[in-house]
Amino acid sequence: MNQENASVDTQNLLDSFEVRVLAVLAEKEAFTPDTYPLSLNALVNGCNQLSSRDPVMSISDATVQDVLDRLVQRKLVAEVSQAGARVAKYEHRMRIKWALEQDKLSILTVLMLRGVQTAGEIRSRVGRMHEFASVAEVETGLQFLVDKYPPLVGRIARAPGTKESRYAHLLSGEEILERQELIAGSVTEATSGLSRADRIEQLEQEVARLTDAVASLTQQFENFKKQFE
Repeated sequence: MNQENASVDTQNLLDSFEVRVLAVLAEKEAFTPDTYPLSLNALVNGCNQLSSRDPVMSISDATVQDVLDRLVQRKLVAEVSQAGARVAKYEHRMRIKWALEQDKLSILTVLMLRGVQTAGEIRSRVGRMHEFASVAEVETGLQFLVDKYPPLVGRIARAPGTKESRYAHLLSGEEILERQELIAGSVTEATSGLSRADRIEQLEQEVARLTDAVASLTQQFENFKKQFE
């Protein structure tokens, strides 16, 4: 595993549903401020939406409610009482819990919603949550999240031949880094094997072409000799 990532606080890890609920709350806070905090129904729709989600999920109202209850206990979500409101509404507390400014929160949210990404991909997807002037600004924010204790983001070791580092949130633990590095190693090995096979095939094709050429020249020479017999 990449040694630059410090040990994660394993006692406070989040499951995939908790990560999704928190991320949707943070996304909708920026995207639809007029309807934020979110009702349970709006939150379920956001969790199950098909676009800008990796993986796509199908979570029931009861499951989301159970997740909200757990997150409220952990002070990552608060139930908000609004005058005249007929249903309970909820808002995230990540900004307060982890002392994050909007740029860092936006990076973390995109990683929570869309999985492993490069800094360039994050910048192109962060949208209305925060406007980054450059990829370098995203990388600065990522480094802040990597350096926090415990870290909120991890950098995945680059596979041979790749130009950009990829990043993942660590709210569910460091296993994602190990999986991604194993995947990268497997892909590299498979690609290397395929390259060798391609080279062998190219050599075989070249030998066959030369053999045909020699045969053709030999036949032409034999025909030429017959003219003088």
